[in-house]
Amino acid sequence: MIDFERLANAGVHGLRAYDPGHDLVALRRRFADTQLVELGSNENPYGASPRARDAIVDALAGIHIYPDPLGGGLKRALAEFHGIETSRLLLGNGSHELLMQFAQVFAGPGDEVVASRFGFAVYALAAQAAGATFCPAPALPHGHAMRHGHDLAELRGAIGPRTKLVYLANPNNPTGTWFSADAFAAFMASVPIDVVVVMDEAYAEFVDAPDYASALPLVASYSNLVVTRTFSKAYALAGLRVGFAVADPGLVAVMERVRESFNVNALGLAAAEAALGDGAHLQASITGNTAQRDALSAALRQRGLQVSPSQTNFLLVEFGEQASQVEAGLVSRGVVLRPMGGYGLGECLRITVGTACENERLLVALDEALS
Repeated sequence: MIDFERLANAGVHGLRAYDPGHDLVALRRRFADTQLVELGSNENPYGASPRARDAIVDALAGIHIYPDPLGGGLKRALAEFHGIETSRLLLGNGSHELLMQFAQVFAGPGDEVVASRFGFAVYALAAQAAGATFCPAPALPHGHAMRHGHDLAELRGAIGPRTKLVYLANPNNPTGTWFSADAFAAFMASVPIDVVVVMDEAYAEFVDAPDYASALPLVASYSNLVVTRTFSKAYALAGLRVGFAVADPGLVAVMERVRESFNVNALGLAAAEAALGDGAHLQASITGNTAQRDALSAALRQRGLQVSPSQTNFLLVEFGEQASQVEAGLVSRGVVLRPMGGYGLGECLRITVGTACENERLLVALDEALS
């Protein structure tokens, strides 16, 4: 028999594929009569913009031809929306693809990639796939108000002479925590210019904390800063996989060399451009999420549970030693959350903020599971 593990590149040895959580398709079949409450993938329960849906239907007429390989229409719309040049934009099949490619391009064997201990799982996967050494920096301690969130001082301390790439997320997945604009500005000012810093802002649209600000304005001042965004969360286009990065034109030009041909499909390009123009729908989703996030957080705390501060569309909740039992009990009742054992947070579950009806079903099932 062929030993394909031996034939694979060194970076792939021991690499584990990204874990998306439960087999939701199988669970949907199992709970077809009662409708599954899916609160494990941080999707937007309010759905996509009607304009995006109409754009998808219109784009179907050209489904037999390749999409625009440059994504020109979406890039122009993004450039106008964010007040930047199109030369600073790189499109991806979701931001996941881009996060992987940054390590592919800027790190390799003998290099180090730094990220916070409780950061998005893809950061470690990207480093290992590139053959680089992943260096997790200690997160904020349990007693801190932003427990498990990024400790920028520790991240800076982890940057050494072999560091080529740093991944951060603000707000962070899976903790929901954030750090201030001033703190990040100070961090960037201290990072060596030859270290590429990738700021993952997948959940930026949900933030209303007064001390938060997107890192996008800093891209013009720091040529080693990259900011990634996605249309999967607030814009509710997760099924189409559209993401983008904003960076120095020189960095974008280098990244274009590894970008897959036609990496964003025609329906995704059309829907994302239309969604970007529907500010009213976006704001309605954000308003709904904020109200339900606050209500759900309060309800969980009333039940004696530790809930991390969050500026996202999910909550990280501590259940102690019974986390796995609670999670299994909820699944048996048709409610799916995300277990956090793979993140080293085995006593926690991540709960996507749903609609009022979905959150009520969660709470009823949770009370049953806890009892």
